[in-house]
Amino acid sequence: LMGIFYEVSLSVFVFVTLILGGLGAYLTGRAIAITWRPLWTLVWFTFLLTFFIRFIHFALFDGTLLTVQYFIVDFVVLLAITYIGFRITRTNQMVTQYSWIYKKAGPFSWREKA
Repeated sequence: LMGIFYEVSLSVFVFVTLILGGLGAYLTGRAIAITWRPLWTLVWFTFLLTFFIRFIHFALFDGTLLTVQYFIVDFVVLLAITYIGFRITRTNQMVTQYSWIYKKAGPFSWREKA
């Protein structure tokens, strides 16, 4: 799996992409939901965040800066985490702000009250 998902080592991938990038991605999704922006804006902001994460891999850990394969892997991982942050926040917004209409159906969704 070393050649497919991570470039330098698993610990670098976990620290930079999953911990640092994941925290940034979660907060990005949360910020997009709080400001009531549409879902498609996740893609643009995650794209920018992925460039930053690739730069950290390059500058601190001797990874390559512009590699399509690792950029796509980082982008997909960060996009999933961004979406999770977005959905959790949007669900809490909907059930809090419109409590007379909606109730929580899980951590990622809401439904109409009967």
